[in-house]
Amino acid sequence: MKALFTLLGTGSSMGVPVIGCKCNTCKSKDPKNKRLRTSALIQAKGKNILIDVGPDYRLQALNSQIDHLDGLILTHLHFDHIAGIDELRIYNIKQKAQIPCLLSKDNLSELNNRYNYIFSSIKPKESFSVKFDYHVLEKDSGLANFLGLKIIYFSYFQGTAKVNGFRFGNLAYVTDIKKFDSTIFDYLNGVDTLILSALRFESSPIHFNLDEAIEFANKVNVKQTFLTHIAHEVEYTTAKNYLPKNIACGYDGQKIYFEAD
Repeated sequence: MKALFTLLGTGSSMGVPVIGCKCNTCKSKDPKNKRLRTSALIQAKGKNILIDVGPDYRLQALNSQIDHLDGLILTHLHFDHIAGIDELRIYNIKQKAQIPCLLSKDNLSELNNRYNYIFSSIKPKESFSVKFDYHVLEKDSGLANFLGLKIIYFSYFQGTAKVNGFRFGNLAYVTDIKKFDSTIFDYLNGVDTLILSALRFESSPIHFNLDEAIEFANKVNVKQTFLTHIAHEVEYTTAKNYLPKNIACGYDGQKIYFEAD
């Protein structure tokens, strides 16, 4: 089944341009060097499913005309992936329903700690918080059926934070990765398109750099890899000349077709 994957944001935690920065990337007029915080949208089986909801979500939704939302998938709860959560209230109002949300058991517990008010029962007309129908991943890896979409999920680490990666048919989304078990390649076997985070050219203690992303993509042996979660140290044209032909920097608004299950 044909499906569409849109990169709503491909920037790192500070976005690009970075506030106050005068580097060539931040001063660039090339729209591919303008990066909102990392997020994506899946359109499959008539559903709009959001992956992560960072601080730039309102602008992303307006840019991509996301007028309804059927579900949310959370990879982890770092600020740049969750800080736009209250922007989703409008969908509760318009759709008169809770939003299905797929997340790990650990992330559900942490969400309750950070955003306890969205779990509270509030009298009508006194206040309004975003509301979700939680679909919890009890294990570190496995198979989930979310809104009629078959999803393979697996976990890895960014520093001490456990992150979930997801496979949708022949496309996989792996962001904020640094440490992983070799079994991850079992879940990625047969993937044609890989969305993979790569922060910058230099090494990072909590993210892949470009060379590590290239090595990982080569091990997966995919036809095409698009990089995301890219910092301002990476200028689009410079990276294009550096990367292999089957690996490219993704850019905000990029649309990628794939086969969903």
